[in-house]
Amino acid sequence: MATATPVSRKKITGGSFLIEERQLDEVFTPEDFTDEHRQIAQTTDEFALKEIAPVADKLEKKDWALTRELLTKASELGLTSVEVPETYGGMDMDKVSAAIVAERIAKYGSFVVTFGAHSGIGTLPIVYFGTEEQKRKYLPKLATAEFVGAYALSESSSGSDALNCRTKAVLSPDGKHYILNGEKMWITNASFADVFIIFAKVDGEKFSAFIVEKTFPGFAVGAEEHKMGIRGSSTCPLILNDCKVPVENLLGEIGKGHIIAFNILNLGRFKLGAGCVGGARTALQDAIAYAKQRKAFNTTISQFGLIREMIADMAVDIWTGESAVYRTVGMMDVALSEIDKGSPDATRETRKAIEEYAVECSIIKVWGSEALDRAVDATVQVYGGYGFVEEYPAERAYRDSRVNRIFEGTNEINRLIITGFLMKRAMTGQLPLMPAIKRLMDEVLGGPSMSETPEGPLAAEKAIVANAKKIALFTAGAASQKYMQALVDQQEIMGALADIIIETYCMESAVLRAEKLAERGAELATAMTQVYVARAMVTIEAAARKVIAAIAEGDMLRTQMAILRRLLKYEPINTIALREKIAARVIEQGKYVTA
Repeated sequence: MATATPVSRKKITGGSFLIEERQLDEVFTPEDFTDEHRQIAQTTDEFALKEIAPVADKLEKKDWALTRELLTKASELGLTSVEVPETYGGMDMDKVSAAIVAERIAKYGSFVVTFGAHSGIGTLPIVYFGTEEQKRKYLPKLATAEFVGAYALSESSSGSDALNCRTKAVLSPDGKHYILNGEKMWITNASFADVFIIFAKVDGEKFSAFIVEKTFPGFAVGAEEHKMGIRGSSTCPLILNDCKVPVENLLGEIGKGHIIAFNILNLGRFKLGAGCVGGARTALQDAIAYAKQRKAFNTTISQFGLIREMIADMAVDIWTGESAVYRTVGMMDVALSEIDKGSPDATRETRKAIEEYAVECSIIKVWGSEALDRAVDATVQVYGGYGFVEEYPAERAYRDSRVNRIFEGTNEINRLIITGFLMKRAMTGQLPLMPAIKRLMDEVLGGPSMSETPEGPLAAEKAIVANAKKIALFTAGAASQKYMQALVDQQEIMGALADIIIETYCMESAVLRAEKLAERGAELATAMTQVYVARAMVTIEAAARKVIAAIAEGDMLRTQMAILRRLLKYEPINTIALREKIAARVIEQGKYVTA
């Protein structure tokens, strides 16, 4: 039951948002959902509200039987098999559908983690890299949650540095098994999972992946970790003591495990970000409900300006997050739709299509996890003292949110990936960033910009986005000129450049979406976009100043700061009035709305 994403068939190059302008019909947004997409959203919403939320307290007590029961119920609705081909019992839907499920199931953090580990990183390695025999053996059972999946990459000494793993695999003398020895840490679903994707180095050198069943000799699960948050999900170490894995359970090629690990992590990062947007939606609804009934000084606190400001900012983040998530997944679906699934090169082409948007996936992960942290923090603040009490939803959401900045590669690692991947593609000519940087340098050093002034709805915001792209190119060019190949060692500068790039992408995503809606008179969408653009430019300015101050001094510093000030020149907007308009509408509706 494949769904179709109705966007332009033009394939868009990953990372090109810094140097290209997008046409509106090339940008996928939630307003472009098909009837099938909307049905998936409704089905997932109802499942999360009726099946997951009412038993959250039981799940917090580590009731794994109940967890498996919920996974089975989710599978009966097709939610666990959205990305599994029909041949193997799956729904074979598009990536937009997968994003919708990831976002809408996010009503309770622990189950989101369980669900994602099973249906995402625990299943997709076999979908994309498994042999025909492996797919037929495992995917039907994973699709129905008869088998629960898990993903084991991290070790105590190699969390972010995954390729430095110590787990070893050696071929047995009879050539029938790989013998695995080592320990994996922080493995989600470990207590009750049946199938694990485990990474190890063959002969201590060749990083490879294996499909390991819990019943294999030499496989053991350690004790549950006592965690700050997501207590209703299982997290344990795995102990591999001469674990015998049949040779036919090697996943992919020997020495090519990094291709599996990093491509699956790209999808995992993307879906984590989508889930964070859904979590923020839930937090906003809780905050509004409490603010409308809590009274102080003879009025409900929902009438207080500073409370309304927090609520408005939460809505703005959800709007922006949705815009970036579905823009990204729309591009991914177009790239994947061009692949002939029957071709012998289908797996390689699929990998390339996913890898194409590695930068955007990392942006979604970093931005989404930090936006959710802002949302749950604001919710605790709205609840006041009750926000610190376990009986109220704000406390649990606050604890559960924090791990998202660590999962799927820390946000620090992902910031380095964002800048590093873009610069690598520029250096290899895959993305013409260097010519764009040179043209910009000629322009900014030659006097006032000759760029055309945008017209129509959101003209001011479009002009700001155009300058934000120039700031990204200018700062990246200046940093590259100073450090050349050694730029990758300047992590603080790489991180600041990533912040500029992240905000530029998310800002443009919101503007493009609002522009598509402008014909409908979408005043609320426009207001949320304007607030976000104003907020984003504060971050961009701080990051740009940080970069310039670190790479220049004296006359060069003064010259570059003069250029930066020119690019940062824009009229301030009344964000107090805009936030009031946003707050009034979402408080009236009791939830996030876009109109």
